[in-house]
Amino acid sequence: MNNIKACIFDLDGVIVDTAVYHYKAWKRLAAGLGFDFSEHDNERLKGVSRMRSLEIVLECGGVTKTDAEKEQLAAQKNTWYTEMINQMTPAEILPGAQEFVQSCRDAGIKTALGSASKNSMTILNKLNIVNLFDAIIDGNKVSKAKPDPEVFLKGAEELSIEPQFCVVFEDAIAGVEAAKAGGMKAVGIGDANILHEADMVVSGLDKVTLEQLEILP
Repeated sequence: MNNIKACIFDLDGVIVDTAVYHYKAWKRLAAGLGFDFSEHDNERLKGVSRMRSLEIVLECGGVTKTDAEKEQLAAQKNTWYTEMINQMTPAEILPGAQEFVQSCRDAGIKTALGSASKNSMTILNKLNIVNLFDAIIDGNKVSKAKPDPEVFLKGAEELSIEPQFCVVFEDAIAGVEAAKAGGMKAVGIGDANILHEADMVVSGLDKVTLEQLEILP
């Protein structure tokens, strides 16, 4: 490998799909407040911080709460979410994810996790893949949400690799924007029509090879 020295992976939607658990927890919260939160509404929460997500959920229901009540609701949602992710197993790793990260390591490429989630370590431990990453940057280490590049720049810094030699794998528009803002290459995981700012888009890590990374524009 000549110019790629590090691969930085978002967690949700790239390595594992915990979106379903977030959705179930938000839906349960909405039901408790007397309204339905649909899957269509849930699209607006992709790559968004917990408090901003709560604000969007409340907007959907036309509900207003004080800041103190919002803190309480966000904590309640997180409790339900945490209960669900504590039941996760390695079977929930997305197809090809573990194999691709391992192939990067085998080729001498450094690997990092770059996620806004504060529950990353819980999830990685449940999936038994903590040792796949040389650095883990999550919501406990960063204060700025994507599209701010902080999470990826911190990952590059911990790996001691310059940003221009890093490739970021992301499923959200804000994440792709964060990678580009940080001076890194971006591989979108998902729909090419949505993630058109990425240098390359694939449906999953089972559809990408190290050779493809070498010829990124």
